Amino acid sequence: MPDVYLVVGGSGLLGRYIAKQLHDRGDNVSVLDIVQRYDDIPFHQGDICDEQLVFSVLRKCGVTCVIHCASPQAKSAAPALFWKVNVDGTKALITASVQLGVGKFVYTSSSGVVFDGSDLQNVDESHPYTRKTLDVYMDTKIQAERIVLEANGNNGLATVVLRPSRIFGPGDRQIIAGLYSTYMTGRTHIQIGNNKNLTDWTAVVNVADAHILAADRLNAPISPDAPVHGQVFFITNDDAWYFWDFTNGIWSRLDAYYPGRRQKRKATVIPRWLGMCLGALFEFEAWIRGRKPSMTRFNITFSCAARWHNISKAKRALGYTPRISVSDEMDELVKWWMSLYESERM
Repeated sequence: MPDVYLVVGGSGLLGRYIAKQLHDRGDNVSVLDIVQRYDDIPFHQGDICDEQLVFSVLRKCGVTCVIHCASPQAKSAAPALFWKVNVDGTKALITASVQLGVGKFVYTSSSGVVFDGSDLQNVDESHPYTRKTLDVYMDTKIQAERIVLEANGNNGLATVVLRPSRIFGPGDRQIIAGLYSTYMTGRTHIQIGNNKNLTDWTAVVNVADAHILAADRLNAPISPDAPVHGQVFFITNDDAWYFWDFTNGIWSRLDAYYPGRRQKRKATVIPRWLGMCLGALFEFEAWIRGRKPSMTRFNITFSCAARWHNISKAKRALGYTPRISVSDEMDELVKWWMSLYESERM
């Protein structure tokens, strides 16, 4: 029997790519989200923390595979919302899946669940959870992972957790918006840290591929050599970039749209320790004024620490191979952003 998919969070960046790929290959797929942005795939509106609604949608659709990638935006949501959606919402989805005999559950976590601010170089899935999470988002992702993994095998449910690292691509307004603002305000010459920290950036198309591969592999018998059931997998482009090489790559692509606007200048390098001091100062000032800080110690940490991961396990067990390069996805991201920007100006 063909699977019936429900993409939870299917109106978001990653969820949209997953749902569209499933739809385009002819699968029976629906979306559950709090907001509808597209009308080409059957849509169900609702809060995943509403257990009755979740149960109703899964039963009505006859879902056999849940792909759960719903989460508040990592940089803007309130802490309580992270606990509500990432933990309580995941519990509700798992509970309904177990009760209804859903066969498969794919969960989108984050590579950040093992990051404590220190360098991570070529780490694999044996690396333990961090004991010192940098924010509530990562804390709740750890709790959600545990819920999903503990449910594996319960009433026949097969679960798997994917940990993508720094997703970007057309449709993403977070990374590009910040880099665009920096470009337009002429601050592209300011560099924090020595730019010796390799960082994973992952094309959203590749992350969507990994989710579908994982769902497909859950249909196969359990393999002792390359298990998928109850496993976690890092997902990257397998092509780490120095942090500021990536940002400069985006700015160089913007130069093509604004010839002559940016004058190349020698980088003004701010040491990491000084960046952390400035971040603390900005945080204090923002607290006094009752607004969000323009720079934080969290941002500095992410800009300066090495974070790249070994994806041999995903290659072996899922058959995952990144099909879109970082450079090509940068091209597509800037092209999409500029077309969006121009259309909004009209």
